[in-house]
Amino acid sequence: MQAPKQMLVVQAMRLEAQDILSVELASPSGAPLAAFTAGSHIDLHLPGGLIRSYSLVNPDTERGRYVVAVYREPLSQGGSRYVHDTLRVGDQIVVEGPRNNFAVADDGGRHVLIAGGIGVTPICSMIERLGRLDRPWTLYYCAQTAAKAAFRDLVQSRAEACDGRVVFNFDGEPGGTMLDIAALVAAQPEDAHLYCCGPKGMLEAFRAACGERPASHVHFEYFAADTHAATERSFTLVLNRSGRRLAVPEGKTILDVLLAHGVNIAYSCQQGICGACETRVISGQPDHRDQILTDEERLSGGAMMVCCSGALSDELVLDL
Repeated sequence: MQAPKQMLVVQAMRLEAQDILSVELASPSGAPLAAFTAGSHIDLHLPGGLIRSYSLVNPDTERGRYVVAVYREPLSQGGSRYVHDTLRVGDQIVVEGPRNNFAVADDGGRHVLIAGGIGVTPICSMIERLGRLDRPWTLYYCAQTAAKAAFRDLVQSRAEACDGRVVFNFDGEPGGTMLDIAALVAAQPEDAHLYCCGPKGMLEAFRAACGERPASHVHFEYFAADTHAATERSFTLVLNRSGRRLAVPEGKTILDVLLAHGVNIAYSCQQGICGACETRVISGQPDHRDQILTDEERLSGGAMMVCCSGALSDELVLDL
């Protein structure tokens, strides 16, 4: 389903930590914004055709604003650099969403969350919701230094207000060490819900440590894709609703071909991390390259992200 687009105004900006800037967005008319759930993200449409996804920091009970935080990437392709250097209070910007691929599990048991750097942004709203649900939680917040850890006071105050606990881990400080994710996960009870959002290395360690746990209790979200798009082979794409047959050549994604032929389809990140382009598969074998579907969902072959995934079969039929 296409997420709603709207023009919002920047009503506040604040330096939250070294190289991390928060941006507060609201309707120019003061109208309520679309509802969201903890762990959701929105897409900012930036100049030059850039679309960047950012997690919502504020509680999901709020309807008057969206708050995101943007880390200034050293090798930015224009997204974070634009937000830090050009975007200012009073500017208007097109926002799409919200959508959620990193939802909080509402059932009982302990909830253990691991954040790496800017990965704390969705977790801020998640622990607020866990507090309202009266669920016990522990957050392991990792950053190189305290100066680079945004929202430290916020997560600590939320822990103090409910049955929560925050453990800070600054590996770049004197005497600091990397968090032992394998040992941490191994120490958790079988019914614990485990969450992780952070850089690629952290997520790889987390997923490896959680390999024997039920997929329904393991939750994670990537900043960016950890693999390249499936463009190594050519195949025939069939649009089931119209019967159109389109050739997907080597070097092109399904999304490239759909857009070139005027097919209207929702998309955003083009990396398989936002879920905007999820499409039902009628027949054929997808070559999954996304970071959203579980192993079970991939094996079922019922859906795929057309922005980055391709086909292992010579023909792929989609519900388009």
